[in-house]
Amino acid sequence: MSAAPIVIAHRGASGYAPEHSSLAYILAIEQGADAVEPDIVVSSDGVLVVRHENELSSSTDVASKLEFASRYRTALVAGEAVTGWFTEDFTWAELQTLSAVEPHPSIRTESAAVTGQRILRLADVLELAGGAPRSVTVVVELKNPTHFDGLGFSFETLLLAELAGAGWDKQDERLVFESFEVSILRRLREQRIGRAHYYLIDETGTAPDQVALLGDKALTYAEQRRTESLRALGKTVDGISVPVTLFETDEGAALVRLCHDLGLKIFCWTLRAENKFLPRQWRDGLDPKARGNWEGYFESIFATGVDGVFADQPDLAGKVKLAVTERP
Repeated sequence: MSAAPIVIAHRGASGYAPEHSSLAYILAIEQGADAVEPDIVVSSDGVLVVRHENELSSSTDVASKLEFASRYRTALVAGEAVTGWFTEDFTWAELQTLSAVEPHPSIRTESAAVTGQRILRLADVLELAGGAPRSVTVVVELKNPTHFDGLGFSFETLLLAELAGAGWDKQDERLVFESFEVSILRRLREQRIGRAHYYLIDETGTAPDQVALLGDKALTYAEQRRTESLRALGKTVDGISVPVTLFETDEGAALVRLCHDLGLKIFCWTLRAENKFLPRQWRDGLDPKARGNWEGYFESIFATGVDGVFADQPDLAGKVKLAVTERP
C-alpha cells in the first residue's frame, strides 16, 4: 500500500484523557496525529465551547454542582427530547467552573482518574494546534447548527470573531469544517470560511436541517449515500465522513470507491482499540477494557483506501499508518 489515511485525533487523544480536554489535545499532538477534532457548541453569551454535545452531564461534573441544579431541564435537540444541562443555559464564566470527565469510566479507568481538566473554547484548541512544532490540522465539527440557529446564534458570525481573535485566517490551510448538516457547510463555503468541508453522513436517521427544510420529503442519511445524492453533494463539499460500522459490510469499501470515482474524499469514525468498541471478530478475550486485535482491525480499514480516520488512540493508528506506508 503506497498511501494511508490521515490520522485525526477524535476529541483529542480521548482514549487516554477526558475528551476535549487540554491534556487530550496535547497528547494527540505529541503522539503525532495529523489533525485534532474539536466539536463546538455555544454558550449563552456566544462563546464557541468545545464539547461533543450541548448537553453536559455525560462529559462534565455539572451534576455535582448544587448551584446549577435548577438548570436541569428537558430540551428538544435535533428533533429528540434530551434531559440534562445545556451549554446555552450557561455563560462562559460559569462553564469554566466545570471539569471534563471521562464518558466511559468503566472502560477507560486511567482516563477516569484524571481530574482538574477544564472545558475549552475553540480559541484554546487553535492556540494548542498553532503552537505545535509541526503543522496540525484542526477539523472542527459544528454541532446542531439548526438548533443553535433557532436560539439566535449564527455559527458563521461566531466563527469569524473567534478565528480573528485567535489570529487565524478564515481560510487557513489547517482549517477544516464538518457537520451532520450540509446547510451550514454550504454557508461556510459561500463565505469562504475554512479550506475544506466534510459532510457527516450517519448510518441511519435524517439530517435535522433537511427535516426542517423538507419535512417528510427529506432524504435519509442512507439515501444521501447513493450515487446521485453524492454527485450533488460534490458541488457543496470536499468529502464525506461516515461511521466505521459501515465497513463491517461491503458498503464501506464500495462507498470509498464511489466517492473516489466522484472526486470526493471520504473519512470514517471512530477507531478504538478496546474490546468494548471492536467488532466481534477483532476482540481478544472477554474483558471489555482490554485491547483486542486493534492492529488487524485498523489495517483492514486502511486497506479500503479511506482518506482519513478518526481515532481515540492516535498513536496506535499512527503505528499502523507507518507500517502500511513502509510496506513494499
